[in-house]
Amino acid sequence: GKTSLAHQFVEGKFVECYEPTVESTYDKMVVVGKDEFQLQLVDTAGQDEYTILPHSFVIGIHGYVLVYSVTSLRSFQVVKTLHNKLYESRGKTRMPVVLVGNKADLALQSQEVRTDEGKKLAESWGAIFLESSAKESQV
Repeated sequence: GKTSLAHQFVEGKFVECYEPTVESTYDKMVVVGKDEFQLQLVDTAGQDEYTILPHSFVIGIHGYVLVYSVTSLRSFQVVKTLHNKLYESRGKTRMPVVLVGNKADLALQSQEVRTDEGKKLAESWGAIFLESSAKESQV
């Protein structure tokens, strides 16, 4: 899901099949208003609560996009743990975060994480919340 979302964002296309991600980096120029930003997006391997975060995830980073699948309560729990680890690693300083619930195109009966749960978590972090679909090119 994360890799498909990264491909859709950077290349504007949905990639159905790909090799499992170890760690990939993408570059994209993003224009916000009149300002241009060089964005470096690091698509990490699936993280879990036992993963030790490398310093490269903390030092020199200006913001985070944390992605979970709306069809996986487990991924939602992992993203909470990952956020907590990042927050602790940064010395409990404020960090810009966007929380993204991916796979929003899938039928409601397959969703394990409701929209309001994602919104509530993002609010508790002071983060922006979005739901997306890499397949449907939404958000």
